[in-house]
Amino acid sequence: MSRPTTVHIRLDAFRHNYRMAKQQLAGKALAVIKANAYGHGAVHCAKALKNEADGFAVATLEEALQLREAGIADPILLLEGFFAAAELSVIVQHDLCLVVHAPWQVDILLAAKLARAVPVWLKMDSGMHRLGLSPHAYIKAYQQLKGHHNVASIVPMTHLANADNLSSGHTMQQLAVFQTTLADLPTAHTSSVANSAAILAWPQLNQVINTKQHWSRPGIMLYGAHPIMQPVQPDLLEPVMHFSSRIIALRQLEKGDAIGYGSLFTADKAMRIGVVACGYADGYPRSAQTGTPIAVDGTMTRLLGCVSMDMLYVDLSDIPTAGLNSQVELWGKQVPANWVAQSAGTIAYELFCNVKRAHFDYFDPANI
Repeated sequence: MSRPTTVHIRLDAFRHNYRMAKQQLAGKALAVIKANAYGHGAVHCAKALKNEADGFAVATLEEALQLREAGIADPILLLEGFFAAAELSVIVQHDLCLVVHAPWQVDILLAAKLARAVPVWLKMDSGMHRLGLSPHAYIKAYQQLKGHHNVASIVPMTHLANADNLSSGHTMQQLAVFQTTLADLPTAHTSSVANSAAILAWPQLNQVINTKQHWSRPGIMLYGAHPIMQPVQPDLLEPVMHFSSRIIALRQLEKGDAIGYGSLFTADKAMRIGVVACGYADGYPRSAQTGTPIAVDGTMTRLLGCVSMDMLYVDLSDIPTAGLNSQVELWGKQVPANWVAQSAGTIAYELFCNVKRAHFDYFDPANI
């Protein structure tokens, strides 16, 4: 029998979450499947939205080419654009769209000799200060690119830094900067602003942007994890990844016995524990604390002690029927990934991206 650490991916849930994203804002939606679809499998996820997605977004040219080689013909946006001039011919060959976020990219694109024009998403730094042109530089770049023979179209875009913080005024400040800058440009625009948090938690967007001409960019919500720890719509999304394993050993602790590296947990009474075939080498966070929720045979319990490379410990004291080979849900439908992430001092994005060494099982009832 192979090691029982398994990841079940529900592609019907992925499709459901994309539809939810589209319902929240009018207009189109790019499914963000960078980083191997946040660890879920980019090709499988893209195929699950065949003939439905308005397009996809990835971080690198290599990620885009993987999708094209798998037969994905939908629009694909390179979120970081190109890194060298030589990539432009490949971008044109494979009919990709690209983000332009820096003056050096503008210069290279204007000077290039391309077989045909490329669609450009011109990124403004409205206040996140990561990528993007300042508002003043943005106007200049837009004027340079508009109508140039290398540029098929321009979609103005920006990225929100604090949309997951409902008490922050920064989101509306960024939107104001974005809208004010676009007002100085000569034509009406399609635009792209909304990430998952903005889609789910900022209905004010409908009053600020023309959502019918808007491209939203849902990311984490596609995978069923809410971008806000206190979600305003907790039942809207369905978890896509179900990370599980089984109990491979049982231990009886007496009061005063400690377990695991560093003896981080000491029993304050007689206890029964289970050893689970999963550790940080599989993607379960080593930083998860004693008390992190875990489900065993459908009953909620808790993590104990220090997560090791290949194993972790669960409390079976109140689950007398649990034993060898009992099913353990690390996160999924019963144990939301956000709960584990919060205990580990991280976010669900990182949990999903770090899963590895497990057997991946894809399920889609539409293909049964």
